[in-house]
Amino acid sequence: MAKLIPLFSGSSGNSYCLSSGGSTILIDMGQSAKKITEALDSNGVNIKKIEAIFITHEHTDHVKGLRVFANRHGIPVYMSQGTKDTVKKNNYVDEKTRCNVIERGGLDLSTMHVSRFPISHDCAEGIGFKVDTGSSTFAIATDLGIISYEVIKALTGCNTVVIESNHDLNMLQMSSYPYMLKRRIMSEKGHLSNADCSSLLPQLVKSGTSRFVLAHLSKENNMPEIAYRESLNMLNSHNMKISIDFTLDVAAAESSGLSVVF
Repeated sequence: MAKLIPLFSGSSGNSYCLSSGGSTILIDMGQSAKKITEALDSNGVNIKKIEAIFITHEHTDHVKGLRVFANRHGIPVYMSQGTKDTVKKNNYVDEKTRCNVIERGGLDLSTMHVSRFPISHDCAEGIGFKVDTGSSTFAIATDLGIISYEVIKALTGCNTVVIESNHDLNMLQMSSYPYMLKRRIMSEKGHLSNADCSSLLPQLVKSGTSRFVLAHLSKENNMPEIAYRESLNMLNSHNMKISIDFTLDVAAAESSGLSVVF
């Protein structure tokens, strides 16, 4: 049995906790070390059980608390080579941080195998992660400009999927964001809209996915109920029923007590 706890999700910071068989990993550290520690404590997570930290890419909302937290607890960190080079250049880590590159073949931990897949985003070398616990599989894919073949391949067949549902296209187009920022978000290296996210879900249910968590919602250009409704309507239109064929949750900006067991 594995358990996923979304600690933080959205433009203000992202971090996820995944536990299986007494071992725990963190994916992204986009809040201060203090806030992440408080979130872990409030969810009953033993920091001493954290075996590794995995980083998707170098943007601040994914690495803000990395250096302090990883150094304080001596936890090894894994990321792509491009991300490693960039976090070092931008001083998000230092010589004390145990930075490693996760190779394409993945990494075996005590109770999990963690593998990587490429994502399309305006960063050095962004990646998503797939985790195999032996009895279940999990994948996280956020900060996606597009749903690429590699993303579909990684997510297909996973029991639980965390996927970006960043913005409502109409809200974004009507927002006060500068034109260039709107173009960046809507580009192939930006963020995934509710519509694009929802279009993939029926295919994943058919492949065996039964639990979805919508993530990285924009505070300005989305609302949890809008993202939830668009995905639910898409799944219903394919005659897929909630609580029978799938479960659907939305990760809150800050830890809300949500946990997904799979």
